[in-house]
Amino acid sequence: MKAALKKNDEVLNYGKVVSVRGSVIDAWFDDPLPAVYTLLHAGEHQEISIEVLAQLDDRHVRGIALTPTQGLARGTVITTNGEELKVPVGKRTLGRMFDVFGNTIDHLKPLAEGEKRNIHQAPPALDKRSTQSQVFETGIKAIDILIPLERGGKAGLFGGAGVGKTVLLTEMIHNMVGQNKGVSMFCGIGERCREGNELYGAMKDAGLLENMIMMFGQMNEPPGARFRVGHAALTMAEYFRDDEHKDVLLLIDNIFRFIQAGMEVSGLMGQMPSRLGYQPTLETELSELEERIANTDAGAITSIQAVYVPADDLTDPAAVHAFSHLSATIVLSRERASEGLYPSIDFLQSNSKMATPGIIGDRHYKLAQQIRQTLAQYEDLKDIISMLGMEQLSTVDRLVVNRARRLERFLTQPFFATEQFSGVKGEVVSLKDALDGCERILADEFKDMPENAFYMIGNIDEALKNKDKKDGADAAIPVHAGS
Repeated sequence: MKAALKKNDEVLNYGKVVSVRGSVIDAWFDDPLPAVYTLLHAGEHQEISIEVLAQLDDRHVRGIALTPTQGLARGTVITTNGEELKVPVGKRTLGRMFDVFGNTIDHLKPLAEGEKRNIHQAPPALDKRSTQSQVFETGIKAIDILIPLERGGKAGLFGGAGVGKTVLLTEMIHNMVGQNKGVSMFCGIGERCREGNELYGAMKDAGLLENMIMMFGQMNEPPGARFRVGHAALTMAEYFRDDEHKDVLLLIDNIFRFIQAGMEVSGLMGQMPSRLGYQPTLETELSELEERIANTDAGAITSIQAVYVPADDLTDPAAVHAFSHLSATIVLSRERASEGLYPSIDFLQSNSKMATPGIIGDRHYKLAQQIRQTLAQYEDLKDIISMLGMEQLSTVDRLVVNRARRLERFLTQPFFATEQFSGVKGEVVSLKDALDGCERILADEFKDMPENAFYMIGNIDEALKNKDKKDGADAAIPVHAGS
C-alpha cells in the first residue's frame, strides 16, 4: 500500500491494522513510517482516531485509541496525513465547550473556521520566562493574605464534595475576567458528566462564559482521550498568553486523573509498572504538562489544580510528584463549611511558597504569621472552651479567642458567584484593605463589637456600619467545640 492522493489533494499514507487489543492498536505501514504522536484514522467514516506512541520496527507502529474501537478488526485499512492531534485556537473559542479533538459539545452553532495548533508543544524557553516572583491577586481576602498565589505558578486545591470548591473556582474566574481582563480555561480530566454539566450551568447563570473556555475528557471516555485533554487545553490557553499577551487562569480538575489515565495507557502499552503500579514515566509525563504552565515576557498562565491524594497517603508517588510542582496548597475544611465560614479554607494546613518577606514584604509576612499564631492558639483552646466554657480562660486567652473569632469572620467574604442564592452583593477586596482590617483586629480595635459585624463583609469599614447589630445576632454562627 503506497501513499495516495485524496480528492482534496491531501496526501494520505495507507496502512493496515495487524492487531487490536482493547485500546492498543498495532498497524503496518510501508514507507514512510508514521512518526510518534501522529494521528491515525480508521473505520467506515474515519471515526476511530489513534495516536502513535511507539515505532516497533521499520514497518510497524503501536498506538493508543482516543475513541472507542468497536468495529475495528485485523486487516482494516488505516490512514494518516502525517499530522498530530490539533485543536482550534483564537478568540472564536471563548464561551464554548470542547472535547479533546476540539469539537464543540455545547449544542450551539458550529465553530467558525480558523487556526488550529498541535497539542504537543514545548515549554517556554528559559530565556523567555520571567525571573521575578509576582503575587497573583485574587480579590479573595483569605487567599491573598495567608496563601498568596504566584503569577504563572501552580496551586493545589484539596477539598471533598460540598465544601465550596466549585464556588471558589467560579469566584476566581469572575475576578480574573473582571479585574485583570484575563481569560479563564477550565479543563476537566476524568470529570463525571454531571459535574461538567453543573459547572457549565453555574458559569452560564453567573454570566462568566464570555471570557471562558471549557474542555472535558470525561470519565467514560477511553484513557487515551483523558490522557491528552490536559495538553489540548494548555494549547488553547497558550494562544492567549503568547499571541494575545493576556493573563490566563487555568483550572484543572483533577490532576490525579491525568496521572491515572497515564497509568492505564502505560499498562495497555505493555510497559513494566513502577512503584505501586504507576507508570515508570510518571515524572516525565507530569512534567511535560506542568512545565508548559509558566510566567513569560508575554503573559502568564496561572493554574489552580484539584489534587486527589489516594487514601490520604502523602507519600503516594502521584501526590509526591504533583506536590513538587505546586507553589501553593489550599485545603478546604468541611468543619468550617458546616459553620457557614466561606471560603471554608483550613488556614493552618494551607501554605504558600510565596509567603516570604522577600516576596510579599515584611509587613504582610509578619501579619500573616500573627494571624496563623492567633488561629493556632484558638485551636488549642477549643477543647477547654467546649468542656469548661469561656469563663475558665485567663484574660490573655480570652483576648486571643476574641481576636481569632473576629479574624475568622472577617476572612469570610460575599462572592459574586453566590449572589443569586444569598442575595448579598459580591465584593472584591484589595490586598491593602484586607491587611488593614486584620491589623486593626489584631490591635484589639474592635474587641467590644459583636462578632457578627465582621461576618460576610468586604473591607473593615463595613464592620463599623454593622456595629449596631445586636450581640444576639452572633447566634447565627454557632459557638461549640470546633467553632
